[in-house]
Amino acid sequence: MKTIASAVETYIKSKPFLISALTQGIINLTSLSRIMLDDIKEQTQKPVRTGAIVMALKRLSTDLEFRYSHKIIKTLKNIGDITVRSALIDYNFKVSDTLLSAQSKLLSQVQLSSENFYTSSRGVHECNIVVSEHLASLVDTHLAQEECLHKEENLSSITLKLPNENVAIPGVYYFVFQRLSWEGINIYEVISTSNEFTILVNDDQVDKAFRVVKDLKQL
Repeated sequence: MKTIASAVETYIKSKPFLISALTQGIINLTSLSRIMLDDIKEQTQKPVRTGAIVMALKRLSTDLEFRYSHKIIKTLKNIGDITVRSALIDYNFKVSDTLLSAQSKLLSQVQLSSENFYTSSRGVHECNIVVSEHLASLVDTHLAQEECLHKEENLSSITLKLPNENVAIPGVYYFVFQRLSWEGINIYEVISTSNEFTILVNDDQVDKAFRVVKDLKQL
């Protein structure tokens, strides 16, 4: 049988946006406790008063603020260079026995310079290739025999250089994506390595997305 405190924590953790609102102190705890009451009763299998839920929420908000915000904000303040690239195309290909060979031929023709953008990510069934628009003819030529599931043009990328300790801090990516979501920015794709990650957005949203990302350093 769960205690009220553990039941409250389980409820809050199941709603990520509620965690943020709670840690920032922008939610009415009494109103929230009324909404939670039936769920907490079901989890604890005993009578529960809203006052007990409010007390559990107050204790939890203090704990969550440290666990979910303090370390993340400290990491984000140390974000390095932010690089923006425009005029990109994202190709989505079906994985085949010949795809890797075709990509190798493509790479042999792509000069990896500051003027060219090229990245590739492969899943179990699909492979995405993102290139600068002026490289589109090379992709179309060397992967002409591959099955292109989708092609998205007019994209821009924002690349963040993260401090090395980011790999040991849970929630860093979520914190960034949450801010972008609040601003109504749709992330078309995410490409990540250990200490940097790139988001692809539509050209008409890149300015707003850049402001959101840049503001993270001022938290």
